[in-house]
Amino acid sequence: MIGPVNGPVTGPEAHPAERAGTNELIRGRVTLGDFEITVLTDGYFLLDGGAMFGVVPRTLWETRSAPDEKNRILIGTNTLVVRDGRRTVVIETGAGNKFDARMRAIYGTKELLPSAFAAAGIALDDVDVVINSHLHFDHCGWNTTLGSDGSITPTFPNAHYFAHRGEVEHGRLQMERDRMSYIAANYEPLIANGQMTLLDGPETIAPGISVDVFPGHTAQMMAISIESGGRRGCYISDLIPTSAHLDLIWGMSYDLDPMTVIEQRKRFYARAIPEQWLVFFTHDHHAPFGYLGLNDRGKPVLRTEAAK
Repeated sequence: MIGPVNGPVTGPEAHPAERAGTNELIRGRVTLGDFEITVLTDGYFLLDGGAMFGVVPRTLWETRSAPDEKNRILIGTNTLVVRDGRRTVVIETGAGNKFDARMRAIYGTKELLPSAFAAAGIALDDVDVVINSHLHFDHCGWNTTLGSDGSITPTFPNAHYFAHRGEVEHGRLQMERDRMSYIAANYEPLIANGQMTLLDGPETIAPGISVDVFPGHTAQMMAISIESGGRRGCYISDLIPTSAHLDLIWGMSYDLDPMTVIEQRKRFYARAIPEQWLVFFTHDHHAPFGYLGLNDRGKPVLRTEAAK
C-alpha cells in the first residue's frame, strides 16, 4: 500500500493542497487477495469548495481541504486498474480530452490518463473490461478519445464497457440541473458499436467484481466491489468522493438527492466498517484508499490499516 506523500509545494502557481508527490501519475498500489490494484490519475482538477461540501460552512471544510484564493479545492480523478493474471479491469476513466480551451481553463483538467497507463506499463489494448460508476464527464471521459481530426474512437479498443441504463437515459434528457455533466461522446459511440452493455441493477461483471446501485448523487450511481481471498474492497464513487466527506451530512451540492445520500452512506457504513472493507475514493488525490473506523464520537474516520 502506498500512502500519501507529505510536505507542501511552494511557488507562484502552487495550489495550497499540493504536496511533494502531487504530480505522480501512479497514486497507489495495493493487493487484495488475488487482485493487484493500481490507482492511476488523469491529473487533478479544481472545483469550488462550497459546491463540493454543500451546506457545510467553509470554516469547517477548509480544515480538511485547503482552498486557493478562488475558493477552489484540489480534486483527484482516480482510475483503478484491477488485475489477476487473467483479465484487466478498469474502473472509471477520468475527465478525458473533450473540453475546449474555455472549459479546460475553468476546471484545470490535465488529460493525463493515457500517460498514467504508460507509466504503469499497462497497454490500453490489454484492457478487457471498463466499468463506469455513472456517466458524469469526470468519471467516463477517457472511455473514448477525441482525435485531432474531430473523430471519436474507443480509448480501450478491446474492452467491454459497462454502465447503468438509467444513466444513459438521464443523460439523454439533458436536464437543466445537470446537462453539462453528460457528454454524449463519452458513451453514445460505445453503445452504437456494441462495446457498451447497459445494466439495470446489481450484476456480477467478472469473477470477484460486481456492481450495486447506491443512489443519491445520481439515481443510478453504482459502487464497484472487488472480492478475493476473503477480503473485500469497494470503489464507492461519488457517494463518498473523498476522505474529507466521511461525515454523514458532508455531502456535495452536486448530489441530486442529498437525503438519499445520507441514507445510502448509513447502508454502506453498516458493512464497510465492521467488515473492514478497503474503500477506494474517486476524488481523493492524496488518500485514494484506506480502511474506515469510528472515532471516540462515533464518527467515521480514515485509517491506513485494517482494524485487528
